[in-house]
Amino acid sequence: MSDATETGSYFVANYPPFSRWHADAVPEVLAAFAAEPTAEPLGLYLHVPFCRKRCKFCYFRVYTDVAADDVERYSQALVREAELAAGQRAVAGRTLRYVYFGGGTPSFLSVRQLERLVDGIHRSFGWDDAEEVTFECEPGTLSEPKVRALKTLGMTRISLGVENFDDGVLEANGRAHLSAEILRAWDWIKAAGFPSTNVDLIAGMVGETTESWQKTVERTLDLEPDSLTIYQMELPANTVFVHDAREQGAPAAVADWPTKRAWVDWAFDRFLEKGYAISSGYTLVRDPERVRFRYRDMLWEGSDLVALGVASFGHISGHHYQNATHWDDYLAGVDGGHLPICRGLRPSSRELLIRELVLGLKKGTVDCDRLQKKFGIDPLLEWGGEWERLRAEGFLERAAPAPLLSRSGLLQVDRLLHRFFD
Repeated sequence: MSDATETGSYFVANYPPFSRWHADAVPEVLAAFAAEPTAEPLGLYLHVPFCRKRCKFCYFRVYTDVAADDVERYSQALVREAELAAGQRAVAGRTLRYVYFGGGTPSFLSVRQLERLVDGIHRSFGWDDAEEVTFECEPGTLSEPKVRALKTLGMTRISLGVENFDDGVLEANGRAHLSAEILRAWDWIKAAGFPSTNVDLIAGMVGETTESWQKTVERTLDLEPDSLTIYQMELPANTVFVHDAREQGAPAAVADWPTKRAWVDWAFDRFLEKGYAISSGYTLVRDPERVRFRYRDMLWEGSDLVALGVASFGHISGHHYQNATHWDDYLAGVDGGHLPICRGLRPSSRELLIRELVLGLKKGTVDCDRLQKKFGIDPLLEWGGEWERLRAEGFLERAAPAPLLSRSGLLQVDRLLHRFFD
């Protein structure tokens, strides 16, 4: 792999890869929804695809400059889709263990729209017993009344998309907010008293320097979030940066991988000095006993996930699936009274094992005993050669009794996971 940040998706979000998913699997997915439920935990994801601006590095399904009527129509479609999903045999009557509002920008919605949406979701599912309800925010879309409303509506974990504190870097990368909006929003979030707060940063953005990165880390330390998520900038093919590079013949000036890893390594050390603990290759937490990522942990260990919204990804009874990826197709499906699923995949038991192995390894260690009990295969024996190679290359501190990545391995874990793919 080149040290340069080249076009392509670096981050491993799932296994088997999304490129394997296909439309022919939709009947199987629908049959899984209509069958008996599994004993796995159940989560709910809601995709809110609206943004004030499209970030130049964004590869998600988002819409900007949308009419108020379209936002309202989409919100109503989410409520209707929730009714359809909650009525399925594999879902009906089950308790939600976690809920995640992602995007896009969930905080793009007004307080009235959020109240109607949450009320509609509660009528279908309810989340009174959920262990975690995460809500993603963009600083410039928040107001003090909206933050208070989020607390009243039952959000337990607020994640603020800061990315950087340098206004020049934010503008160069197409972010809608500036640093003053971050600080203002954070004051409201802290005053509201959410059980858990998270700040997102991105290392290696266009225009970033070692000095600006370190200033961003120090200013984030001052905020004292309960957790911190640091992504390393990548350039998926469907981003503005990649499109512009093709048109202009010059690649986006994103830091190379060794530089990004060094910056994240420095950030890890600074947060460790302040009492934080490493929770994964991307996250640190201030109090590991209190702050847990139920969405991440249960999803990575094979939970069912009902996905609502255009282009959203879900998982039901061992089947992967994705909703219709375009606005009209999604709304037509929901308006027609059926789940708007456009493609899926039924992984083999071995593929599900690999999925839980590689996603779990992102946390730096894997519970191989759990995987052996669940799938009947001991990962330590099955991939003995890979563990030995990782240790020889300095990426693994030990293999048994549970593999433990070194700091070097943790900082580039996504590059290493492909070794376990079939």
